[in-house]
Amino acid sequence: MVEQERSLAELRETFRSGRTRGIGWRKAQLRALLKLMDDNEDQIFNALQRDLGKHPVEAYRDEVGVVKKSANYSLSCIDKWMAPRQGRIPLLFFPVRGQVLPEPLGLVLIFSSWNFPISLSLDPLIGALSAGNTVVLKPSELASECSSFLAKTIPLYLDRKAVKVIEGGTDVAEHLLKQKWDKIFFTGSPRVGRIVMSAAAEHLTPVTLELGGKCPTILDSLSDSSDLKVAVKRIAGGKWGPCSGQACIGIDYVLVEHKFASTLIELLKKTIKRFYGENPKSLKNLCRIVNKHQFDRLRNILEDPAVAASIVHGGSLDEENLTIEPTILLDPPLDAEIMTEEIFGPLLPIITLSNIHESIEFINSRPKPLAIYAFTKDETFKKEILTETSSGSLTFNDVMIQFICDTLPFGGVGQSGFGRYHGKYSFDTFSHEKAVLERSFFLELESRYPPWNEFKMQFIRLAYSFDYFRLLLLFLGLKRRFT
Repeated sequence: MVEQERSLAELRETFRSGRTRGIGWRKAQLRALLKLMDDNEDQIFNALQRDLGKHPVEAYRDEVGVVKKSANYSLSCIDKWMAPRQGRIPLLFFPVRGQVLPEPLGLVLIFSSWNFPISLSLDPLIGALSAGNTVVLKPSELASECSSFLAKTIPLYLDRKAVKVIEGGTDVAEHLLKQKWDKIFFTGSPRVGRIVMSAAAEHLTPVTLELGGKCPTILDSLSDSSDLKVAVKRIAGGKWGPCSGQACIGIDYVLVEHKFASTLIELLKKTIKRFYGENPKSLKNLCRIVNKHQFDRLRNILEDPAVAASIVHGGSLDEENLTIEPTILLDPPLDAEIMTEEIFGPLLPIITLSNIHESIEFINSRPKPLAIYAFTKDETFKKEILTETSSGSLTFNDVMIQFICDTLPFGGVGQSGFGRYHGKYSFDTFSHEKAVLERSFFLELESRYPPWNEFKMQFIRLAYSFDYFRLLLLFLGLKRRFT
């Protein structure tokens, strides 16, 4: 822990030196990060394979490509983001100049998650560096190979006196949380998020919490069979494609009308076979469950007799390889763990409704999700979902693509988290917008000072109402009466 103290002291000294504030330093760090990704792509693939069994294509799509895209986007925009923004100042303040100046917060702490251990470490780091901060990155110990890769590699490319990777388990995280930070950025579960927020409150440290939640998918009736097939393919990809369902924005359950349930299930079965093969013991392109603890948790969910009775496809488990076959469940009990807690695994409940419009009430009766996905061509229904539900994001007719859109904010609401990042929103998350106002000594308004009289009262009333025409008439016509 003494080494940690020395590291934090060095980071604070680096920030106080002002070195990280310059645009040259910021761009150099982003370019170095891009070089890190280019030089070490195979090492990243190998680490992700060892930690989670990710195929290189999935690893590039969800990890390497995400980081490179984000870094390149920030490089292309950082000049504009850093530029002071002119503030619109009321005429009453004339002559005056106002602007909003983004400045770095200082020393920030980033906790990343194990399910996307590269992108969820480096994507927030890009925002922190773009904003000119010094950073401690604490990767998840559950993805040990990726954590080790980051700890060994980042110091070879980035400014060692401004960015440090600190590895370790719960004890290390607890010690870090006792320190004073200028910002904490956490990605993980709501349970740990509460611990982070509680610790941050000791120093009134601002936090961004990127948590999870049970993300629902609404499947409306699609009369065109080709549209339905596309929808089902996207649902399957959004459930089992990202880290075998171990994703905070992955689909948690599907809401559909009774009459379409059998059609949906049959199409999902065909899609699963196409994506992952027919043999449950030799599944292809499917990540494994991160560890034995999480595997046992999912097994316990499936072994609940009432839940097991609802399985209509899959359910096979391979404890040796920590894999679970893509599993579909039809109307499991709503009070069972599979429907009350975030699943974070390859189990897909399908909940049937009499009318798809009931899905809004169903969603609203539960905590606000990180994302809602809705497949529909009904514009009226779209508007109802948009105006009558609350979620971190809402995507129509696709899944998860909002995460890789740098021009949209990503973040939760309620129990799914708060704060936002990606693109300019990442820069803003790690910046303070400082208001700067400069006045001249010319034109002193005596009405702001005592002694008070009726003229000054009227003057102030009109000034606060921004009624400058009447204010001018008052000043020209009534001043003599009250002086």
